[in-house]
Amino acid sequence: MNISRIGHRYVDVETGKTIDTWFPSTNERINRSCLAEKSGLVKGEFIEQSIASLEEPPTSTEDAYLRLHLLSERARAPNTVNLEGIFTLLPIVAWTSAGPVFPKHVESLRCLVAADYHHLTVPSVDRFPRMSDYVIPYGVRIADTDRVRLGAHLAVGTTVMHEGFVNFNAGTLGESMVEGRITSGVVVGINSDIGAGASIMGTLSGGGKLRNFIGQRCLLGANAGIGISLGDECIVEAGLYVTAGTKVRQPDGSVVSARELSGKSGILFRRNSQSGAVEAIPTNSSRWGGLNSTLHAND
Repeated sequence: MNISRIGHRYVDVETGKTIDTWFPSTNERINRSCLAEKSGLVKGEFIEQSIASLEEPPTSTEDAYLRLHLLSERARAPNTVNLEGIFTLLPIVAWTSAGPVFPKHVESLRCLVAADYHHLTVPSVDRFPRMSDYVIPYGVRIADTDRVRLGAHLAVGTTVMHEGFVNFNAGTLGESMVEGRITSGVVVGINSDIGAGASIMGTLSGGGKLRNFIGQRCLLGANAGIGISLGDECIVEAGLYVTAGTKVRQPDGSVVSARELSGKSGILFRRNSQSGAVEAIPTNSSRWGGLNSTLHAND
């Protein structure tokens, strides 16, 4: 199915290269303006971008931006859009308080905007901008918007606390608490909690092909981590990192690699406080109580 959207892009005046592209959800010609444009370093212009197939990789900066918008608008779920080669299509940009420019122009911009009594700040120098400057999905809370990249997919009822982080092509499928890191390629099921400082290996780790997930009603404890998937109603003890090769003792005394338990439901991963061995025992969400529904009513 062909997708066509109207966008507004900023172009570097010196090189003619596209810096970024914004696609309003209303698909209207809505102009942007910034001091970098007033200063003559960037030029704004409207475009119409089409994508014949999301199964094929992006072919331009504008194409890549539209795909990231579709993910953050929740029009597409993570891992359903081909993003192959996106790092070569997105330039490194200085995301400044006066608008986006290439890093080499920051000092010139700082001097140029002084005439407007503007004190220039540069919150980020990166290929990906923060999501909130392009898409504000309904029904979510984000305590620190710098920590959610464009291309993140946040379902209604998601709360991202100050230390939470959500990468592009990753996110949540329902009400969730995110106080840890959801990296690229990872999806988190409804009513799950990613504890403070916790992390999940994704497609930017371990060779770039691994797609881990967390099921429904799971708890990834504070400062814990996983290199495997969790089924529904799983718990990982605070501070425990379970990689695919972690040796895990089961209730019958047998020891297996954690990869053999990947994606299975109803497991508590914990470290025996006396022997130090990692154990997997049966559990369910009643052990940790689940999410506070009032806390995640974000409408």
